[in-house]
Amino acid sequence: MKTPLIQNERFVQVAAPLLVGALVLLMWQLAVMALEVPVYIVPSPVDIAQSLVNDFQSLFNALMMTLKVTFLAFAIAVVLGVAASLLFVQSKWIEISLFPYAVLMQVTPIVAIAPLIIIWVNDTTWALTICAVIVAIFPIISNTTLGLRSVDPNLLSMFRMYRAGRWQELVRLRIPSALPYFFGGLRISSGLALIGAVVAEFVAGTGGAKAGLAYTILQSGYKLEIPKMFAALILITLTGILLFALMVWLSDRALRNWHESALKVEH
Repeated sequence: MKTPLIQNERFVQVAAPLLVGALVLLMWQLAVMALEVPVYIVPSPVDIAQSLVNDFQSLFNALMMTLKVTFLAFAIAVVLGVAASLLFVQSKWIEISLFPYAVLMQVTPIVAIAPLIIIWVNDTTWALTICAVIVAIFPIISNTTLGLRSVDPNLLSMFRMYRAGRWQELVRLRIPSALPYFFGGLRISSGLALIGAVVAEFVAGTGGAKAGLAYTILQSGYKLEIPKMFAALILITLTGILLFALMVWLSDRALRNWHESALKVEH
């Protein structure tokens, strides 16, 4: 049974950020009105809300395109990242030989290689997805590999004392131990997949290829439709927040009954 203290903490966790956001929007609206700032320089929250309503169809279609690339890239990054981590943990020599290339993908600016990928891959959606995968995959590889290796030495010795096979050791010990690290990687990777998709869309948009919200931002800037530009930015921001919240929820559902990082302590 949930205690009043825990219920109050959850209420504060939701209410406090919402209150701060409402105050920021109110100050923004009052400042724009008081200073009479032109809408083509800084639109007010009311102007942005009107743009969200008036341009809903085009913004929604652009959002669906961005979400398609983001989720596709995120899924591929998770599958490839976990597969690479499982490969690395099989042999220290494999990890030493291949892990630097994972780091290379992380430190390579996606803006520099996105134009080449878009040229090489004829399908725009897949070109954008590849760019987003390159951005999103490293946290999965890094966190999952760390988790697979961060097992309790005493438990590992016990498994080997009872002559457990490599498969039993992996499934019954290493994977459960790696789950908190894996979900930590998901939280980071989900946001990076969105960032990678948006950055790749900017590159594709400058080349004339119609894409998602990033293309909408570019076109709005060219036409001085600044409220619409801010509306697209807000949709990107809200998408990132919702993705992070979804990863937190999945982590809590998977770990809350057994791992100390997710256990609810009642007073």
